[in-house]
Amino acid sequence: MDNNIALITKLVLEAVEKQKSSEEGSGYMVPIGVSARHVHLTQEHVEVLFGTGYQLTKKKELMGGQFASNEVVTLVGVKLRAIENVRILGPVRSKSQVEISATDSIKLGVKAPIRESGNVEGSSPIAIVGPKGALYLNEGCIIAKRHIHMSPADANEAGVKDGQIVSVKADNERGTIFNHVQVRVDDSFTLEMHIDTDEANAARIATGDTVRIIK
Repeated sequence: MDNNIALITKLVLEAVEKQKSSEEGSGYMVPIGVSARHVHLTQEHVEVLFGTGYQLTKKKELMGGQFASNEVVTLVGVKLRAIENVRILGPVRSKSQVEISATDSIKLGVKAPIRESGNVEGSSPIAIVGPKGALYLNEGCIIAKRHIHMSPADANEAGVKDGQIVSVKADNERGTIFNHVQVRVDDSFTLEMHIDTDEANAARIATGDTVRIIK
């Protein structure tokens, strides 16, 4: 009888471990890219901040033809609260935009909404100061919505489509699940999930770590 109980217990434990292993191994794996605060500018605004005819210079190539520039600016919120050395990402855009974290939002004293990049209508105002001038945006300061960049091949393999909202899990000591993650698909994209510094610090995640889509 004791032998039967021991055998049954062993089989049950093996089945539990097998199920746990199967669950942990499921889901499409995605590398993480932690996105620090940054600025996108129009050419007009580049020249306001850096001088007439000024062109952004490349520091580091990024996905989709974008690049981190050598140029940095200072962000100024209400009551003249400021954050210095904020990187500009190029190339220039049709509309200027500032992407910050929730912590930055508190420090600057601005009420930045969580938005998809490019959706700045009705977002928070912000001032930007460069070495040659300053400008005030009536809208344009947001907290970027967490998202996953994918090529069409990646999306097909993962079984997702452009614009789809998924959940993602980090299987580390925090075991964080990120909901409301938007999938963005384009031929120029490299597979990577972007979260801001607040999200990364809370979940103990760094650039290069991997998470999995659990939908």
